[in-house]
Amino acid sequence: MSGLPEEIPINNDDSPSVVLELIYQLKTKDVMNTAVITVNKNDTMHHARTIMKENHITGLPVTEGKHLLGIVSIEDIIMALDQGSIDCRVEEKMSTSVTVLEDDMPLSFAISFFNKYHFGRFPVLNKNKELVGILSSKDVVRTLLLEMNREVLKLEKLNQKPAGMPKDHAEMNFPVARHDFEHAGRASTDIKKALKAREIDPALIRRIAIASYELEINLVVHSLGGEIKCVIEPDRVTITASDIGPGIPDINLALQEGWSTADEWIRSLGFGAGMGLANTKRVSDEFNIESAAGKGTVVRSAVFINV
Repeated sequence: MSGLPEEIPINNDDSPSVVLELIYQLKTKDVMNTAVITVNKNDTMHHARTIMKENHITGLPVTEGKHLLGIVSIEDIIMALDQGSIDCRVEEKMSTSVTVLEDDMPLSFAISFFNKYHFGRFPVLNKNKELVGILSSKDVVRTLLLEMNREVLKLEKLNQKPAGMPKDHAEMNFPVARHDFEHAGRASTDIKKALKAREIDPALIRRIAIASYELEINLVVHSLGGEIKCVIEPDRVTITASDIGPGIPDINLALQEGWSTADEWIRSLGFGAGMGLANTKRVSDEFNIESAAGKGTVVRSAVFINV
């Protein structure tokens, strides 16, 4: 859409790691404005001009029902005024060549669009090609600031120890829902951030992140729901995954690389390769599984640290 050229100054070289992690976690639909102001193709350009003036915007999606037909910009309005055709229909002046975003696109992809095309905002469509939102560079910056503030609050909460808890002891708990692939990996991301804040050896953080991610994905794929718990102590970090799933009939078999009970749908999504428990055990200094048929499974992984 038309507007002043804007660029979002975020890149992989010098942007803070917390910002980069956020833009890879968030999707366009998490950031976009769903209160979309539109015009109909049969409205006049004069009507479109009035709407732009009243709402202080420089472009309007032209829709028919929920479907996007085109864009009418402030440049189109100016041209119509110059040509004396301000009372013609929007359909006659709108641009039908429109660059759009999809609501499931990663925010990182959307940011690349702003920097590539220098538009002020983009229409956002869902998988059914329906207009569901508008994304502006201001929306991106505002959301990143809010999310960064939440991250700060999380770290502050993490560092607030309950009465009687040792100084170097901290606990984090994350509920995990069955087949919630959209949020899979968020627990391991937050755990990694907390460990970085404690300036733990990056090589150890990587091992802990692998264990927490693999256990989290296992809960998403194989259980009926559960919880990831991270306990940080002076000499170790322990990740515990507990679920209310069906249990593991043969633990030794489950630990073999490549063995999996995931169905074809799960495999088509890129999960269920049968490496989760094996990878977790490989990166752990201590590893334990307790499982009973119909009563769920508890997996503990500990990595020793020196801080």
